[in-house]
Amino acid sequence: MIGSLPLLRGLAGFNRNWLRSDIPAGLSIAAVGLPSAIAYPAIAGLPPETGIYASIVAPIAYAIFGPSRLLIVGPDAATMTVLAAAMAIIIAAEPAGASVDRVAIASALALGVGVFCIAAKLLRLGVLASFLSRPILVGFFAGVSLSILVGQIGRFTGVKIESDGLLPPLIEILGKIVSIHWPSLLFGLSMFALLWIIKATSLKVPGPVLVVVISVILSALFDFQGRGIAVVGDIPSGLPTLSVPAFYTMPLDKIVLGSAAIFLVSFGAGIVSARSFGSRTGEDVDANQELIGLGAANIAPGLFGSFPVSMSDSRTAINLSTGGISQAAGLVSAATLIAALVFLQSALRILPIPALAAILAMAAISLIDVHELRKIWRISRMEFVFALIAMWGAISFGVLNGVIVAVAATLVYLLRKTMFPRDGLLGRIEGRHGFFDLARFPEARPVEGAAVFVIHGDVLFYNADYVRIRLMAVAKELAAGTKCFVLDASAITHIDSTGAVAFDAVAEGLARRNITFAIADLSEESRGILERAGVVEAIGAHNLFNGREEALRALLSSSPGQ
Repeated sequence: MIGSLPLLRGLAGFNRNWLRSDIPAGLSIAAVGLPSAIAYPAIAGLPPETGIYASIVAPIAYAIFGPSRLLIVGPDAATMTVLAAAMAIIIAAEPAGASVDRVAIASALALGVGVFCIAAKLLRLGVLASFLSRPILVGFFAGVSLSILVGQIGRFTGVKIESDGLLPPLIEILGKIVSIHWPSLLFGLSMFALLWIIKATSLKVPGPVLVVVISVILSALFDFQGRGIAVVGDIPSGLPTLSVPAFYTMPLDKIVLGSAAIFLVSFGAGIVSARSFGSRTGEDVDANQELIGLGAANIAPGLFGSFPVSMSDSRTAINLSTGGISQAAGLVSAATLIAALVFLQSALRILPIPALAAILAMAAISLIDVHELRKIWRISRMEFVFALIAMWGAISFGVLNGVIVAVAATLVYLLRKTMFPRDGLLGRIEGRHGFFDLARFPEARPVEGAAVFVIHGDVLFYNADYVRIRLMAVAKELAAGTKCFVLDASAITHIDSTGAVAFDAVAEGLARRNITFAIADLSEESRGILERAGVVEAIGAHNLFNGREEALRALLSSSPGQ
């Protein structure tokens, strides 16, 4: 048991009858997962077998440690793109001429992601899954998808592309147009068109599976390799072996930073997917518990020569659509891929690279959620702007820096939402109980001789000056004869020391106008802050009240209804 998570929770109550559903589901997961397992490693410049290894060991680890019965982990296009960016920075830090073991670096990053997951679980930081908001994730993945699409130019054309970014590769291929291997390009585009047709017609056969089968058959019949079309090449037929990457040969600071970026993106996006599927099945998703499952699912590939993984949308969707009941489906999928690795090695080695490019291009396009972008535009223009900022960051600064931009955009968005808390003067409506915002209810009237003002939000260092200026501006506009200013603090959950100084200045300014400053419904935590800051002493403890009505009765010496 780890924390409060029992082992094999995804297999709890297992019944042999479940195998009637889990075995077909596992076979389907393997069929859909094999093409992406071979294709996705190319994004990070890794050999195809690493994707198969990840698709074998990660589901086994998750079946043991993961809490969900139905979620399937595996290689993910967005995670691979962040991995590629992290690896590029690590490789650039290596001495010139030094031999670079890309697989070892990817394995080290997978172990780093796993450690971050476990540490976040111990610190109960599952809330990090919600740190990247849905709009920012949608925008970031749209930017990532464009990066993946541009990255397929070389695989489609057979031309080695030296430049990075969005536009430079396009300019470079235009300059090398005479070097394009047209059979490769035509075949890759044909496979891409086939994937598009399958998606548009909603055929039951998964598009990537059909593309792999057709590509291997055509490659064997027409000797694609002999005709200049690049193929996958030799794939080790043996099972992955246990090994620990040599961390002492790598720049640990960049390993840590890269692992953190991959963790944030893969976990944030993974939990969004998990909750989406959980809402369909009624399965509760606890982000803190999922950290253990995802941590184990990353540590396992790190120990078996592979790369970081995430919760897979496509594999989980297949599991649900084919009636999977438990994590036995994931185990069946892993066993099937082991068989494929052992017995289909000769077929996989002649798989054409342009076919993999077509699969990756379609996967990239699927990351662009146009429907969600339209929905965000309809709901909130501001959130749509932040989605575009995240997309622009991934495109303009590279994927890894794009993560930083996405995080920064999230922070700016949070600050923007809380820097200017909603507020308003309150009054009464004749014949109705309670208080009403004077700006929203024209029929409401101010309380004679008093001002009741509410702030909906915390008063902290970054908005305290705004709150002070706002309160004093309202006070200057009060009618002559106003005796007291009652601040309704029921919606203020926290006041820091800077906020306390702001309230002290407000109390002093009101005192100069012979207006009593009182606070109603102040939380115990905030009262403690004001007491230690001397604000309570300045305004008088007798001017702190449990509610607005109590404050008005005491300060105006009148009944609540007056």
